[in-house]
Amino acid sequence: MMDAQTWRVGCRCLLLLALVGFTRSEGMQSCEEVRKLFQWRLVGPVRGLPDSPRAGPDLQVCVAKKPTCCTRKMEERYQIAARQDMQQVLQTSSSALKFLISRNAAAFQETLETLIRQAENYTSILFCNTYRNMALEAAASIQEFFTDVGLFLFGADVNPEEFVNRFFDSLFPLVYNHLINPGVTDSSLEYSECIRMARRDIGPFGNIPQRVLGQMGRSLLPSRTFLQALNLGIEVINTTDHLRFSKECSRALLRMQYCPHCQGLTFSKPCMGYCLNVVRGCLAHVAELHPHWHTYIQSLEELSDAMHGTYDVEHVLLNFHLLVNDAVMQAHLDGQTILEQVYKICGRPVRKPTQSPRCSFDGSKEKHGMKISTRNGEETLANRRKEFINSLRLYRTFYGGLADQLCVNELAAGDGRPCWSGEDIVKSYTQRVVGNGIKAQSGNPEVKVKGTDPVINQIIDKLKHVIQLLQGRSPKPNKWELHTGSGGGVDEQLSGDCDDEDGCGGSGSGEVKRTLKITDS
Repeated sequence: MMDAQTWRVGCRCLLLLALVGFTRSEGMQSCEEVRKLFQWRLVGPVRGLPDSPRAGPDLQVCVAKKPTCCTRKMEERYQIAARQDMQQVLQTSSSALKFLISRNAAAFQETLETLIRQAENYTSILFCNTYRNMALEAAASIQEFFTDVGLFLFGADVNPEEFVNRFFDSLFPLVYNHLINPGVTDSSLEYSECIRMARRDIGPFGNIPQRVLGQMGRSLLPSRTFLQALNLGIEVINTTDHLRFSKECSRALLRMQYCPHCQGLTFSKPCMGYCLNVVRGCLAHVAELHPHWHTYIQSLEELSDAMHGTYDVEHVLLNFHLLVNDAVMQAHLDGQTILEQVYKICGRPVRKPTQSPRCSFDGSKEKHGMKISTRNGEETLANRRKEFINSLRLYRTFYGGLADQLCVNELAAGDGRPCWSGEDIVKSYTQRVVGNGIKAQSGNPEVKVKGTDPVINQIIDKLKHVIQLLQGRSPKPNKWELHTGSGGGVDEQLSGDCDDEDGCGGSGSGEVKRTLKITDS
């Protein structure tokens, strides 16, 4: 059974809803409901609230010919509340978009970290299973290489050309000591350093280091740019979520949302056209984001579509160990020639038998040799990226229609219902309704928009920059390939078709297959 107090409160609320217009037509007798709603909205009692309507000559925005329940102090507090309300609806409207981008940015980074660990393990297993004598000595170089891969992917200022060359430089002395000239080594660090420094002149690994550099450049750079772009997307939303409203906008929001309360119209909503004018005026600068945001999402989509084959970082990382194996095998096959070249450059070593430390990698799970687990198609990074882009595409016009969305979903009265026009309750709003964007505001009857917003201009500049990165670094396999030039740097070059005879097909049986084969040049 409902107790008497609950019944009375329910009846009073229903009566208020039924008599919103009635209290106005009969003239307000009391400010009690206005006082209660004011205290509830602004948390706690406030002194000096009127008990009954009175003249309000000191009001600046909620000016009316009839008696009012508002004071100047109430008007100031209402203006703060109106700004807070608008920020709240902005944050609510963008919450799904923000969650979509932030969740996927975190998921992509986590997936990349997992792929790096897998690729490092595959490379360590290769040495433990196939080149056990040099495995322990190679461990530090392997770890350093994949640490640099992660640093580059996640935005650090490291150079792929440097860490790829550093890896193969450090690998050469091990291959020389254990495969080319096994069983004996020089006791001095100087001799090993000479061998390391001679690697680029001797070229013991053939074109494998160049192929690795090409693959790393083509796959790491787009993934790095993709992650940077997602983080900027979050920054854009955070910026617009915490927009600072101008004085003109704050007064217009106050007039739209809380001035009706002063006249006892505590349940009124603004007319649709009136709401559009106010909110389009307040968000005029935000609407300028629209073309850049649209292009940003389109550029993300184009980059994502192009990241496959050797442009797919997952494919490249998980097959890195195969290229390392090819490099070691080539040096072994050319051992006699390499030996003679080392003698010419570094001289003959002081021969001293040594015992190489054995591999300590836990290969217990690989008892029958190295096994590479292929992920199901649904689990690939490319498919996750595609699913994300399909969801993000729905938000291409988010900033172009933001004001309309707020009025339709949150703020304005429904069609055909009595509504607040800024001065009174009316059947419809009769003023001209302006469009979105700064240029359209010159004829706005509710909000004067002046100048530009430096914060929005700054975020637009950042969007323009990341769009250039997305478009400029979007891999286009039919137009250009990254390769190492004669000076060891990375160049852009027009490329034709590539087949297995060109060394484009990877190493064969151990390759972790994807939808497209490797297309190295």
